[in-house]
Amino acid sequence: MVAGKVSMKTRALSCSILVAALALSACASPRFEGRPGLTVFDNKPLPEPVRADLTIPARPYVIGPSDQLTVEVFGIDELSKNVTVDLTGQIALPMVGALKVSGMTADELTAELVTRFRQAHVRNPQVTVNIVTAASQVITVDGSVATPGIYPLVGRMSLMRAIARASGTTEFARENYVVVFRNVEGKRYAALYDLRAIRQGIYEDPEIFSNDLIYVGDDQARRVFRDLVTAAPLITTPLIYLITQ
Repeated sequence: MVAGKVSMKTRALSCSILVAALALSACASPRFEGRPGLTVFDNKPLPEPVRADLTIPARPYVIGPSDQLTVEVFGIDELSKNVTVDLTGQIALPMVGALKVSGMTADELTAELVTRFRQAHVRNPQVTVNIVTAASQVITVDGSVATPGIYPLVGRMSLMRAIARASGTTEFARENYVVVFRNVEGKRYAALYDLRAIRQGIYEDPEIFSNDLIYVGDDQARRVFRDLVTAAPLITTPLIYLITQ
């Protein structure tokens, strides 16, 4: 009789262990079919990228102070110069004089120089402008990252790439307190992002622009979004906040 009771208890315990094991197995292999826009490939490698996937789409570079340029006029060596944009955003060239170039792209500056040289009676000027050193387009990454600092922005940059440029977050970073500060038409905005949600594909990795300030786990970020983050442990959409107007 005692042996029967022990056997029943053993079977009940075994069933409990089996149920627990199955539950853990289900948790360890989550299914994502219900998430919009997400396709699961079971036991298949990632698709290979096509040629267009191997390059980051270009963004026109806007010239600014401290940028170094080469201006070449084909066949006229005395007009070909290496110049640095001064702090007022100007350069000086023979037969052109001082020229405001800050805010122009290389193509726009080329067209302007062709017009100026023609006005100075240079016949059929063939002008090429190249940006040698891009020093004016920068971003700032601060807070709980391994190497905070100011980094050049060349081409397109996303938030995850910018943080990787700063050698990633630190051990104690608050990855749900990642704030991007940006000035737009005299207004200052702050956008709160959750790196964990971006990694999970819940929303897109946002694009970063010149003069953006990125703070990871910073006290200022916690003050701005303290109540919002407390109410939402996982931020499933970016939160945009207008600081000044």
